Amino acid sequence: MAHLFRDTSVNSLYRDRKYRGDWNAALEESRTVYVGNLSFFTSEEQIHDLFSRAGEPSRIIMGLDRVQRTPCGFCFVEYRKRPNTENCVKYVNGCKLDERVIRVDWDGGFEEGRQFGRGRSGGQVRDEWRPDYDPARGGWGRQVQQNIEEEDVPPAPADAADRSDGQPGGKRRRGVADGAEASAPRASGVVAAAGGAADAGHPVANPRFRESRTADDDDDN
Repeated sequence: MAHLFRDTSVNSLYRDRKYRGDWNAALEESRTVYVGNLSFFTSEEQIHDLFSRAGEPSRIIMGLDRVQRTPCGFCFVEYRKRPNTENCVKYVNGCKLDERVIRVDWDGGFEEGRQFGRGRSGGQVRDEWRPDYDPARGGWGRQVQQNIEEEDVPPAPADAADRSDGQPGGKRRRGVADGAEASAPRASGVVAAAGGAADAGHPVANPRFRESRTADDDDDN
């Protein structure tokens, strides 16, 4: 006579690398699941409504940004009974919540401190270098967004060389009008000195250029 036995082994792709203890042994007794790929805007009430289909959750722990203390796209759901947890992993994993396909996997059990993101910026590690734009998870990845902001320097106008007077970024020197440097009040001493040098038969140096360069004058790369 043939008999059918329910497979109670745990197959989990998720593992907490900072967990102290036997992770596999903890999974065998666990009544907790890890939920990932949530929208930052999904509420605890929405999570409860979906996960209660597998049984009444005893607790929901929302994942928070370590710095801002705002939801950052994951949570933990605890059940009172092991069979409810098994049904949750089997039937809720891959469901859509807030138009996102969520991931549900076994967890070894929640410990205080695990609710905070471990990424450099405070959120999840996956959102640090995420290359795509995801409006439900804060837009670009944190580091990618930082690189974009650093590279997003507005270009100088085409006529910057004509009005920059040699200053970086195309900025004018305060108090100097275009083509009228010699008539500016603060340049009168230079003009007088230049006139005296011309009368004496010496070459007149242009005040806008240096006669020689030193090693310290090399342009920045």
